[in-house]
Amino acid sequence: MKKFGLLPRLIIAIILGIVIGLFAPEVIVRILVTFNGLFGNFLNFVIPLIIVGFVTPGIADLGTGAGKTLGITAGIAYGSTVSFGTLAFVVGSILLPGIVATGNAGFDPEAGRAAAEAFFTSPMEPVFGVTTALILSFILGVGIASLGDNGLVLKKAVHEFADIITKLINVIVIPLLPFHIAGIFANMAFTGEVARVMSVFAFVFLIVIALHWTTLLIQFTVASGIAGGNPFTKIKTIIPAYLTAIGTQSSAATIPVTLNQTVKMGVNKGVADFVIPLCATIHLSGSTITLLTCSMSIMLLNGMEPTFAKMLPFILMLGVTMVAAPGVPGGAVMAAIGIMESMLGFDQAMIGLMIALYVAQDSFGTATNVSGDAAIACIVNKISGNKLDPNQDVEVLEKV
Repeated sequence: MKKFGLLPRLIIAIILGIVIGLFAPEVIVRILVTFNGLFGNFLNFVIPLIIVGFVTPGIADLGTGAGKTLGITAGIAYGSTVSFGTLAFVVGSILLPGIVATGNAGFDPEAGRAAAEAFFTSPMEPVFGVTTALILSFILGVGIASLGDNGLVLKKAVHEFADIITKLINVIVIPLLPFHIAGIFANMAFTGEVARVMSVFAFVFLIVIALHWTTLLIQFTVASGIAGGNPFTKIKTIIPAYLTAIGTQSSAATIPVTLNQTVKMGVNKGVADFVIPLCATIHLSGSTITLLTCSMSIMLLNGMEPTFAKMLPFILMLGVTMVAAPGVPGGAVMAAIGIMESMLGFDQAMIGLMIALYVAQDSFGTATNVSGDAAIACIVNKISGNKLDPNQDVEVLEKV
């Protein structure tokens, strides 16, 4: 299984889970449900640690850089993330209720069975809550950033802790996710709900991709309006980075291509060298769109109403939490689990569905993230007093 990427493993897990739920003896489903309970409690335990491990060094690192340019870039990136998250909410509010209703059309709750129960549970209380983790991360991150060179030891410590959490995610959480997803879909198939959920998945995927492409058109139209040039020419130029991101599912791994294509747009190389790596960490508009749309669909599936009063604070916090997204496939949803639980009231079954739905679209969200980074670079280039110069020398990447 290690030879497969996370998405193929999750697809196999979903298919096996459905088959088990439909045809296997109840005892097999109960074994998977027992594992889900244990794994879900383990996630509850590590979520605050994930927040501290990634948000703290993310904020601490923002304290270094080119002062004014750093502030401008971070402000634009956060504004972009929040704006397109809000756009996703508006579109989702219009389209999703009808789609979820369509998914319910062929589902008869009385025809299903009661959900299978776990053989046993084992509570794993977290060291502290999600809210405490966020507050602690902000205090530590801002404090370390303000110390400058005097805080190098602390900065190294929080980065080493982040490395531990990254290893935890890569070695334990990600490999066990397919079993968790298989258990969730096995139980849904056992109760007769799986057709309803799968029909919603297909429509949500199409909505998210359409929102991603609309976002890129808006971003490059705004960038061209501020910095000059043709938005469609810029979009054509950034396509290699977009396609690379779809393949790698990593903003960080796509940086060389994004940087090269951004310079081809005429952005000053010094500006591009600063903005692109920074935005690869702090600008995740595509991932935010996916998270908003998927979370709203999951809420509607479970009879919850995603009102603007409830979703706006979530969008604002998501813009900050995205700084914590680790550079692994599905990293953004792992970083956001805490606020989905604390702000939206997600339970473990909803989190499992969220992970499956998000990861299926993760590569397209990443591609939208990195492409939007180039648009931000064009704007920062203009604000910094530079003119677009598409004739400047560009280092051609022979191998990525």
